[in-house]
Amino acid sequence: MSAKKKADGKTVTVQQIGSPLRRMPDQRETLIGLGLNKMRRTKTLEDTPAVRGMISKVAHLVRVVE
Repeated sequence: MSAKKKADGKTVTVQQIGSPLRRMPDQRETLIGLGLNKMRRTKTLEDTPAVRGMISKVAHLVRVVE
């Protein structure tokens, strides 16, 4: 059996614009949790409160692409 996802279609695309070098370890881990680990990488994620919280934590390192 496969898990069913919500068919809301709400996604958010984020792009890494800042380097994780010389940042706090929790900020580096948050970038990895978002699927970003190199400059200018782009990732499309499901728009959930958890993802929005992660984006706000590293807002100075990422950009939301519209």
